[in-house]
Amino acid sequence: MKNYWDDETENSLYYQHYYFKSQPLTGASIMSESDTQTLSPSAAPAKHGRRTGARERRDPNAKPTGPAYIKRVIPTYDIMGEESLLKIEATADRILAEVGLDIRDDDETLAMFKKSGAKVDGMRVRFEPGHLREILKTAPKEFTQHARNPAHSVQIGGNNVVFAPSYGSPFVMDLDRGRRYGTLEDFQNFVKLTYNTPWLHHSGGTVCEPTDIPVNKRHLDMVYAHMRFSDKAYMGSITSQERAEDSIEMSRLLFGREFVDQNCVILGNVNVNSPLLWDGTITKSARAYARANQAAVIVPFILGGAMGPVTNAGAIAQAHAETMVGCAMTQLERPGAPVIYGNFLSSMSLRSGSPTFGTPEPAIGSMVVGQLARRLNLPLRCAGSFTTSKLPDGQAMQESVMSMLSAIHCGANFILHSAGFLDGLLSMSYEKFMMDADFCGALHSYIGGVSVDDNSLAMSAFQEVTPGGHYLGSSHTMANYTTAFYDSTISDDTPFESWTEAGESDSAKRANKRWKQSLADYAAPTMDPALDESIRDYMERKKASMPDQWY
Repeated sequence: MKNYWDDETENSLYYQHYYFKSQPLTGASIMSESDTQTLSPSAAPAKHGRRTGARERRDPNAKPTGPAYIKRVIPTYDIMGEESLLKIEATADRILAEVGLDIRDDDETLAMFKKSGAKVDGMRVRFEPGHLREILKTAPKEFTQHARNPAHSVQIGGNNVVFAPSYGSPFVMDLDRGRRYGTLEDFQNFVKLTYNTPWLHHSGGTVCEPTDIPVNKRHLDMVYAHMRFSDKAYMGSITSQERAEDSIEMSRLLFGREFVDQNCVILGNVNVNSPLLWDGTITKSARAYARANQAAVIVPFILGGAMGPVTNAGAIAQAHAETMVGCAMTQLERPGAPVIYGNFLSSMSLRSGSPTFGTPEPAIGSMVVGQLARRLNLPLRCAGSFTTSKLPDGQAMQESVMSMLSAIHCGANFILHSAGFLDGLLSMSYEKFMMDADFCGALHSYIGGVSVDDNSLAMSAFQEVTPGGHYLGSSHTMANYTTAFYDSTISDDTPFESWTEAGESDSAKRANKRWKQSLADYAAPTMDPALDESIRDYMERKKASMPDQWY
């Protein structure tokens, strides 16, 4: 991985003279472990003020490091008052009681809900107000998803935030080869990039579709890639009950059967067929995860004007109803099984019918979704780095930042689609992945809030630096030098002249270099050879037991 500090190349004295126009800094010592370099005005190189001091100050072999997950310090942004929240909840209750919801091709789920007291008429199920909330009382408010490396286990729920890469794109994209169908090599690349990225805490799931592997067998290769090329927590398959059970069984081989029965080690992300339809393929997969005490992530996918109303409040009420049904289903299967309340609000162009992502209405709607999830005491998955842009450009980052900040402020605990999302989720972009991951790094500082203690109040610096003086060389600055500000690995903060001389590279080009360097630097985490062999043997036997299917 490229040195975390490599972008620090401009002499800080240049900024003192060129920007701040303050008094010259003389005799300021910048200390490294091996030497002391004294800076004076004459130390600034004449040609565009190349900065050397900061670079020598920092360890040239430093690697970026991040926490296993984030403990949020800033509060959630609760935008909606009690009266309005009660109206949305009441509308969700009316939808469930008066309209109902269909559960298709899953008689066992229908029977479970009927036994619990729901009204079942064919595949239509209706619930009285309060029925689902009572069932959901057994769901944990917070749980640990264990990684094979305990240092990478994540805590989901409460005040914790977990970033995971984008999920489900059939295409991949980079500046060199353009847009193309994803392959297993691409899948493995994104697992490796995620493993190398300290700002992504979770390996994710279907980071792209490996379309060169048969549909009925690719889940085995995907889960194995997460296990072998990373040691972070991961997700499994949900496209059939058998594939879900394969994912869980491979996890039992990795962690041990007894451990998996008592602990969450894998997530399954399941989508409602909005509006108001649960398909049996998905309900059976969700129940397979719950039955094994693993977490299902329950997610309605509502494009306003297509799978739900165009108005935000109505779409939120619909999503709330659909999600409660899915979460309750897991608790009927196994009370106390971990489950995540998910949401994917989006919009569409009412002129063309095309989906749109990263727009303001779903972003502000996510704030309300967060409030509703907390009222149910459930962990939340919501929003992500959404965009409809076809390139890793200004539109992509504008839309992604709006959507990602809504996830942060709504209180989302598990943020899927944190990196790589492009082309309305049709494409996983190598460059966008690196740009998003860098923004995730900045969000670590943002979520950390403002520390107030003796060091941060900096009274010693005020006492040391005289009025009109400069803080760059002060003891307080030196003590906090490497941690005071987030250091982006993608952004260019050099003067215009230096940027021009270096080739006028934009963010996408810089990201292109960084993903290639990250893959070149990748080293796989160790795995016991016997354990690896047992998992591969399971895969080979499963593949040999069925013919290839490409649809």
